[in-house]
Amino acid sequence: MRRKNPVLYYGGKLLSFLLSVFFLSLAVFYASRLAPGDPLVSYYGERAEKMTVQERAQAEERLGLHQPIHVQYARWLQNALAGDFGISYKYKTDALSVIAARLPNTLLLGGTGFVLIFTGALALGAVCAWNEGNRLDRFLCRAGTAISCIPEFWLSLALILVFAVRLRWLPSGGAYSLGGGGPADRAAHLLLPLTVTVAGHLWYYAYMIRNRLLEEIRSDYVLLAKAKGLSRRKVLFRHCLRGAMPAYLSLMAISVPHILGGTYIVETVFSYPGIGALSYESARYQDYNLLMLLCVLTGGAVILCSILAQIVSERIDPRMRSGEPAEVTDHG
Repeated sequence: MRRKNPVLYYGGKLLSFLLSVFFLSLAVFYASRLAPGDPLVSYYGERAEKMTVQERAQAEERLGLHQPIHVQYARWLQNALAGDFGISYKYKTDALSVIAARLPNTLLLGGTGFVLIFTGALALGAVCAWNEGNRLDRFLCRAGTAISCIPEFWLSLALILVFAVRLRWLPSGGAYSLGGGGPADRAAHLLLPLTVTVAGHLWYYAYMIRNRLLEEIRSDYVLLAKAKGLSRRKVLFRHCLRGAMPAYLSLMAISVPHILGGTYIVETVFSYPGIGALSYESARYQDYNLLMLLCVLTGGAVILCSILAQIVSERIDPRMRSGEPAEVTDHG
């Protein structure tokens, strides 16, 4: 098989990433400015409703909203390429600094949840596939389905009622106590939202991994491996699990913005100061600069992770490189 030119291969991936981010920013820019609402309210508050026509025109000129949309976008893109993403209308400060203040909280919640979800999903999916059809598999499938069907806002409120109101073991919201706190304080504030985040996503990914492993188990090359005398354990964990890894990595890539960005419901119910709640605020108040930066960052993360997952998958699974079935060999 002819090997691809690394420069052309990675150059094509980079070009695909840049074009995708460009079209994403273009779509978000036009959609946000054509949406109904008054962005001056975000900046000036109630004063915007009492402005005269002349005052409103001056305010729009000050914020650069008086120009045609394509001119506004060209100016925004030029400034963004220079590292200037403008100020947040609502917070009256640099949009990048607003996100930087919230990002560590989301990375702590989302990053921890991401590791727990996909570590647990892979283990749970493998256990279910290994015990397909027996009592353990049926129990895990039913229990996981029941838990994943519980609405996140209801589970959040239920946990707050039990552990924060009734038992008073854990705080009901926030990321830390007033005046800051040590690792124990941060962990106490993180426990309830992390529980909701993991419970809401774990079985969804575990079930997909379980089904993907079962597809691999029923494939032709597994029959060949069994005919060669390989044990069931070796077939599942050496060959089937490896064949399922591209799908597993794709799931991880797709879930990055969903998990690392936190869920809007969890951050809202627990008053958790992360970028999920910040995204909702920026869209609600039409904080254009903040909304654009959030969409570009999260969208760019989605696209980048998808491309990286594709690259890794092509290296892991020879079928994706050559388009031919993988040969099963026994290496001992």
